[in-house]
Amino acid sequence: MLPLRDLNPTRSTPVLTYLLIAVNTAVYTHQFMLGPEGAELFVRRYGLIPAMIAEHHHFGSLITPFTSMFMHGSWLHLIMNMWFLHIFGDNVEEALGKPRFVLFYLCTGLGAAAAQTFIDPSNTVPMVGASGAIAGVLAAYMRLFPHTRVVTLIPQLPWGLIFPFLYETRQLPAGLLIMFWFVLQLLSGVGSLGASQGGGVAFFAHIGGFVAGFLLIGLFRPRRNITRGFRPPERYSH
Repeated sequence: MLPLRDLNPTRSTPVLTYLLIAVNTAVYTHQFMLGPEGAELFVRRYGLIPAMIAEHHHFGSLITPFTSMFMHGSWLHLIMNMWFLHIFGDNVEEALGKPRFVLFYLCTGLGAAAAQTFIDPSNTVPMVGASGAIAGVLAAYMRLFPHTRVVTLIPQLPWGLIFPFLYETRQLPAGLLIMFWFVLQLLSGVGSLGASQGGGVAFFAHIGGFVAGFLLIGLFRPRRNITRGFRPPERYSH
């Protein structure tokens, strides 16, 4: 299932969401222009390597949980991440306010890095991508706007799984769509336990970022006066 857009317009321009998209795009463009060998060195230097974090090899590795958030492994990886950030980031930014949104984004990215390092501390393959931080944004969106409708591209079963043109669009509640995504990550993560090292998907980074976002959104209290269509949970009320 691929979300196309949400039916939850914002009242203000999501400047920081656009800025994050621009920075991620600029970093990958720089990485791409370095060529294969230069890009590999770039990823080795600024990507997060769990083994180096776990073993404290050198101080420089401590900045990689931040730098790795703005790096990607391919154009498709970048486009998919930025697409999800574009759809769901603007409303979360408006709900939290810009300074808190940036802090929230970075914290969930760190939660993703911590989860992946904890689950596989001996892995020497660099981890890159904004997926963990964006997973935190998805969790925040699910808690803040669970009933918002999201126009979603869905395969017509069973043939839609084989033929890309056999798809239809439906409006799904954001809570249902995002929880479906999280369950897929959880099942994939459990299924990947015990697998050999490789350059696959860091599912536990997605899981860690999502859990961090789900928990932290309670601390980053929404500004109810600027959030359209948002009725906060009872514990936020006075």
